Amino acid sequence: MSGFDWPALMRLGLQQAGLRPADFWVLTPAELTLILGLDAVAKPLNRARLEELDRLYSDISGER
Repeated sequence: MSGFDWPALMRLGLQQAGLRPADFWVLTPAELTLILGLDAVAKPLNRARLEELDRLYSDISGER
């Protein structure tokens, strides 16, 4: 199974961005993201980012 929600991506590309189907299908997901302005949206918090924030802003002074 794919990690993409193709129906949602198609709605965004065809309706919101006004792309023609042929133009939509030649784009990479990264290009579609850029066209839709979604690259400026904050990325979801994953374990690596959580650990980085924990190191930067830990309540425990120097102890871990």
